[in-house]
Amino acid sequence: MVMLVLGLLAIVPGISTVAGLLLLAIGFQMMMAREAPILPRIVAGLTVPIHRVAQLIEHVSPVIGALERIIRPRWHTPFVVTKRIVGSIVLMLAVTLFLPVPFTNIIPGLLIMLIAVAYLEEDGILLSIALCAALPSLAFTWAEGWAALRGADFLFHL
Repeated sequence: MVMLVLGLLAIVPGISTVAGLLLLAIGFQMMMAREAPILPRIVAGLTVPIHRVAQLIEHVSPVIGALERIIRPRWHTPFVVTKRIVGSIVLMLAVTLFLPVPFTNIIPGLLIMLIAVAYLEEDGILLSIALCAALPSLAFTWAEGWAALRGADFLFHL
């Protein structure tokens, strides 16, 4: 659930760096096959007013209802192996949130949310689709970052 919320926050410009830091920690802990994430005390100690949670549930429940018709537990995978693979992909997607190129945080944030939903619902098919979609996203973001570095190098040598 934490990964889903952080994926949502990763879409927001400015907050994506903080969400990326926390997603790095979660991705690393998943790679180490930890049972539950350990977050910094300042993050773990945050409280949310109950009326905000109620508003969120009210706004999100139609979307969740639509997703429940499509997403369901199917095609179960070995938990520890899957957790390590998902953790490494989340870790790489979290790294892409630090690129200073505009709009590079949206697709990784959406993919992290999709991975989190698939993982929560134990939907192996959706998880496979999300992980396969993450690979071209990572390749594109890598190419975009490389082009930005080459462009900056070109400008510095003018």
